[in-house]
Amino acid sequence: MRLFGMGALPVLTALLTACVSAIGPVAPGDSTVPAATPAPPASTAAAAPDGLYRQTGIAAWSGREYHGRTTASGEIFDMNGLSAAHRTLPLGTTIRVTNLDNSKSISVRIIDRGPLVKSRVLDLSYGAAKELGFVGQGTTRVKIETLEPVRNSASYTIQAAVFWEEENARMLKERLSKRFEQVAIIPFETNFGKLYRVRVGSYASQERAEQVAGKLTLEGLEPIVFRKD
Repeated sequence: MRLFGMGALPVLTALLTACVSAIGPVAPGDSTVPAATPAPPASTAAAAPDGLYRQTGIAAWSGREYHGRTTASGEIFDMNGLSAAHRTLPLGTTIRVTNLDNSKSISVRIIDRGPLVKSRVLDLSYGAAKELGFVGQGTTRVKIETLEPVRNSASYTIQAAVFWEEENARMLKERLSKRFEQVAIIPFETNFGKLYRVRVGSYASQERAEQVAGKLTLEGLEPIVFRKD
């Protein structure tokens, strides 16, 4: 699972100065929608009758911070290649990604889990972002379409938070363990340091995981549901 996003160095510098908080970075390309302008939905996702999966939402890109690192699929991440991270599509799935700002499209494979930022639906490699024409702006709104029907049998877990400091992850684990089962700390390495994910549970359906995520929201968290691999 990866923390993807354009402009990693500025974002990580800011996070390191506030390591007592869970990670919630915003790429330089992000912007705030004026109050007078209705904001589009953060994400829409649906499985069509033909079994194909379609989704729209915000995508970001990753580069040096994970270049050469092992992904959830076991493949080595190549920032210049064409790959993506998605939270629930099966690893190895080929998707068609369309940049809704300029109508450019490419096909990429899902090789990792992410984004860790709740407001985003897809993390793309630098090479993929370059092909889609949004490297400079950092993020863009995209349409995702699978090329083949998606298998639904899977289990799911919930990311409650991510920390730079292991002690903060331990404190949250201790608090959540009083109300939730199977709370674990999962460390992972980036090229800029180690991060600690706090995960909750293992669920037979995404719907059940989303229900539990709703309860975690009441704990003041921003939980994200991930497919387990």
